[in-house]
Order: sequence, then C-alpha cells, then structure tokens
Amino acid sequence: MKTNVTTGSIDWSKENGLVPAIVQDAKSLRVLMLGYMNEEALKNTLETNLVTFFSRSKQRLWQKGETSGHTLKLVDIKVDCDKDTLLILADPEGPTCHTNELTCFGDQKDRADLAFLADLSNTIRQRRCAAPEGSYTAKLFAAGIPRMAQKVGEEGVEVALAAATQSRTLCEESADLLYHLLVLLEASNASLFEVLKVLRSRACEKGTEK
Repeated sequence: MKTNVTTGSIDWSKENGLVPAIVQDAKSLRVLMLGYMNEEALKNTLETNLVTFFSRSKQRLWQKGETSGHTLKLVDIKVDCDKDTLLILADPEGPTCHTNELTCFGDQKDRADLAFLADLSNTIRQRRCAAPEGSYTAKLFAAGIPRMAQKVGEEGVEVALAAATQSRTLCEESADLLYHLLVLLEASNASLFEVLKVLRSRACEKGTEK
C-alpha cells in the first residue's frame, strides 16, 4: 500500500469531524460503497491496512468485515481538491454489501468493461484453484504453460488472418486471444492489470499515449 495521505491532509472542520469516503475496487474500478471517516478511523485504516469507518448509527469505529469477514484491504487513498472527501482504492474480500451483493449499488449487470475483465480474471483464478470437472479452463491449466502458450500463438495467428482478410470474425477471434492470454497470465502468476501498469508507465515516459 502506498499513499501520501495522512490525517493532517484532511479538512476535518466540516460535518462534525466526518468526511465521506467512497470505496472503489482497485482492480475493476467498480464503486463498492460509501462510508464516513473521522480522524481516528483514517488513522486506524492507515495502521492496519484494513478500511475502517466511523459508524454514525453506532457512534463508534467500524472496521468493514468485522462481523462478515468481508474486509476491504487498503491499496491507496486519494483526497479531493477541497480536502474533505476521500477516494479509497481497496481489494475486497468477498461481497461488500450486507445483502451479499458485490457492491452497495446493486448487481451492476451493466458494469464497465474493465470491471468485466476483472470478473473474468477472477473466474479464471477460481477455475485454476477448484479445477471443476468438464471445465475447459481447468483443462488448460492441467495441460501446462507450453499448451497455453501454444493456444495464444494459434489465436494470435487467427486474429492476424481475420484482420488481413477483413473477416467479420475479427472480434470473435480477438475474444479468443484475450481469453487465452488471461489464462496464460494467471498460470504465470501475472495479471492483465500488471500489463496495464506497463502500458501506463510507457505512456508516461513518452508524455503521451502511443
């Protein structure tokens, strides 16, 4: 966890010492919930790396997941320009909402594409761990990295051919390539989000996107 935010970074003079804290999934960028923090809650969050709020109904500190076990592991904190609102980036352990939904804002079936990619990556990880019978993904993991690498190569050729021939199957072939790449990354203990970090760093080095 890396953040430059401290308790001294915040303007606590408004709203009786409370500031709203919006929690966002650090990988999918899905908005998970809204809570409130006082100075002690922020200090506790920074010390434990587990997101802690001030409960207005219970009038005490409340660490997310203290009952359910569905904690929010702190990744980063950002403060807005007025220094009175926090954006918390976190890795959720299980559903965030008490209704067992991923977020407090409903199922979000119309979720953004980046969130879907995060969900797909998580599903691939689950297939790797559980190895359910009949799962194509599990069969790929059982076959090993050489087979996965071969499939990525095959699908890459299919994408190139579809593009060269202006085939209507280009999107379908690209989807196959992306899926097999996600599987290969998971097997190699890497992730699509690490790839995105590399792209972002390259864009920053050039001062603009390629």
